[in-house]
Amino acid sequence: MGLPKEKPEGLDKPIVATIIKYGAKANVAVFRATNGRIGSKWRIGAGWKKPVPMLLLDHVGRKSGREFTTPLLYLRDGADVVIVASQGGLPKHPQWFHNLRAHPETTIHLRGERARKVRARVADADERAALWPRLVEAYADFDNYQSWTDREIPVVILEPRV
Repeated sequence: MGLPKEKPEGLDKPIVATIIKYGAKANVAVFRATNGRIGSKWRIGAGWKKPVPMLLLDHVGRKSGREFTTPLLYLRDGADVVIVASQGGLPKHPQWFHNLRAHPETTIHLRGERARKVRARVADADERAALWPRLVEAYADFDNYQSWTDREIPVVILEPRV
């Protein structure tokens, strides 16, 4: 890989968060209405030329107890599904990450498949080291996001549960 791109200005502005929030809501609605036929590929940034699969992650607010659904990029790793708490390289972990830490048993929705039961856990250092190059291969912007933040971006493994 070459040098990381410089962090774009304004990613942490409230208007960007609002756009992302409503874009995510629209993506969830379209994904659900079409069972993932539309809305299951990310085609922005590094995904423009190489679309990345997306899933819907259900999670419960650790403080509010409300149910949320967030569209996220993912990678398959055998029976597991791997997601990344990148938050676009912003300084804080996304809310869904904190919610999964509090309530790890949840469901995900993949294209053509509704409500797969999973248990979330944060990858340990060795697992992250093995998965990170594969994640960057799938979506090169993950490397940029990591270079834009001082936090180590967590990798979350979603293991099947019965």
